Amino acid sequence: MKIIFYGTPDFAVPSLEILLENGYEIAAVVTAPDKPAGRGLKLTPSAVKVFAESKGLLVLQPIKLSDEAFHASLLSIKPDLQIVVAFRKMPESVWGLSPLGTFNLHGSLLPQYRGAAPIHRAVMNGEAKTGVTTFFLQQEIDTGSILFSDELAIGPDENTGSVHDRMMLIGARLVLKTVQAIEQGTAKARDQAHFINTSTVLHAAPKIKKEDGRINWQASAQHIHNQIRGLSPHPAAYTQLVGPEGKVQLLKIYKASIEKNTTHLKPGSIVNNTGDTLLIAAADGLLQLHEVQLEGKKRMPTEALLRGFRVNSDFRAE
Repeated sequence: MKIIFYGTPDFAVPSLEILLENGYEIAAVVTAPDKPAGRGLKLTPSAVKVFAESKGLLVLQPIKLSDEAFHASLLSIKPDLQIVVAFRKMPESVWGLSPLGTFNLHGSLLPQYRGAAPIHRAVMNGEAKTGVTTFFLQQEIDTGSILFSDELAIGPDENTGSVHDRMMLIGARLVLKTVQAIEQGTAKARDQAHFINTSTVLHAAPKIKKEDGRINWQASAQHIHNQIRGLSPHPAAYTQLVGPEGKVQLLKIYKASIEKNTTHLKPGSIVNNTGDTLLIAAADGLLQLHEVQLEGKKRMPTEALLRGFRVNSDFRAE
């Protein structure tokens, strides 16, 4: 069974690795073109390319998936099955060419959280669980027939980064399970409509935009805490610190915890009562900041920031 594997970031590497470990023939790996990165803008390969080349696999990096030369390469390989893990949207002319189909690994329990940012959105919404799903691709994104799924709990203080790292390993095992079922002819795909009824509320997972990161201190402490967790470590929730003279500086927040607010402070008020802690008032509680990054500085523990940048009640967050 010839397999073509599509993927780009580190999330996809364990899925490719587990297939190789179990003896499957990866006829080609398709990944994104090398991109400029770092201060020198040096062309940098994707995590999937680095791993694939270390295993001596054929790597294809089309700029456009509609490119005729790329299509010719796929047709010459004649894949039986294609697998997609963290890749861009594909045209039917690509995903439709393998006789056993093309399946995708998605980071949610479909049909929930269809879209580009399922892990971020689930954590931001305060979900207690999420999961991974394999499904056959069809024209509309993330709507194809479901093959298998596996649940994953989300801790109350866990962030997107840690969920991502656990999910990519659970997802790899689900990819292997799916390939084995397809190979053995036991895979039974079910339409996503089977998982939807009149009481089902479908949550979407659109791409994260800059405005998703800005904190509204008028919101509840729990809402803000979830926002911070959901956007950590990237791209990070942020606020503006306004000094007593009106100077504004951007502050990214990577980790925080909720404290009770018994003083009924105005949302956005700053509390710094010990010199090494920084708390900001929300609508119904205080957020104690633990890891932050002030504009122009590195990410650091809040107490390290406060040693060189004094923030007191004369400041406010907006």
